[in-house]
Amino acid sequence: MCKNRAMRRHEVAVLALDQVTGFDLGTPTQVLGTARDERERPYYRVRVCTPGNLPVRSSAGYSVQGDHGLELLAEVDTIIVSGQYRADVLHRDPLSDDVLRALVAAAPTTRIVSICTGAFVLAAAGLLDGRRATTHWWYADAFREMFPHVDLDPDVLFVDEGDVLTSAGVGAGIDLCLHLVRKDFGTEAANRTARRCVVPPWRSGGQSQYVERPVPPVETTSTAPAREWALGRLDEALDLRTLAEHVRMSVRTFTRRFREETGLSPGKWLTQQRVERARHLLESTDLPVDEVARRSGFGTGAALRQQMSAALGVAPSVYRNTFRASA
Repeated sequence: MCKNRAMRRHEVAVLALDQVTGFDLGTPTQVLGTARDERERPYYRVRVCTPGNLPVRSSAGYSVQGDHGLELLAEVDTIIVSGQYRADVLHRDPLSDDVLRALVAAAPTTRIVSICTGAFVLAAAGLLDGRRATTHWWYADAFREMFPHVDLDPDVLFVDEGDVLTSAGVGAGIDLCLHLVRKDFGTEAANRTARRCVVPPWRSGGQSQYVERPVPPVETTSTAPAREWALGRLDEALDLRTLAEHVRMSVRTFTRRFREETGLSPGKWLTQQRVERARHLLESTDLPVDEVARRSGFGTGAALRQQMSAALGVAPSVYRNTFRASA
């Protein structure tokens, strides 16, 4: 996607607007700025811009001075819009026409990314209409009210629509930035970057596991041992009764506590883990698709294709070609 093929580094602009969230602003500069190849050459050049190259207030009580103005958005390969505290202020304090015009003008040739409530900015510019997207679960209702033409999914950590990507709240920006590294330069590059940032290279599940809900009583037994046990046996037939028996619970109690702890049903969680196992095998091995299906617990290539199409929108062979080509 680089506009200047003679340059090795991928050019990134991080857009900071008034009331920018400091964590969201620092995430891409830290994660992408850390990404390097085996010879310590940086993959990305990350620069921060603000409207008019003027200071903007952060949500933490300090001001941010970017080194560039909005003109930077026309020069880069990827634009990342940081989140803003209280995204619903857009109701009474709309974005400036300059910001909207700059994003719309860049969109046809530039990858556009938002972190957390930065999705409100992309939606205000019309860049999410008819697309699937996500944002912080706390603001899901406000987002749906403001932007009914966006297919909002508040249960995932991030959404990749190809040229437009959105992430959920705060820490999910790390997940999305690592996904960008994986997408641009391959799995090993993303894993190397994650180790340097001391974060997991991939988190399973979605942000639904972090949504506020009643906490189980302290004395109740966790389903975590069953999940850990299952992760080591994804290639085996695992039914609900077997998982419940592993932690000495009834099926009914296990199902309820499992959802309380993960935000997912046991069946959905197990399918997600198997899809992630299949992704890893497709990215890192040359195993035939049928063997990947067997090792990830789907049994047949047809079942794997069905599950990956449902979860990711692509077939195993297409997924492998995409990520192996990047690597």
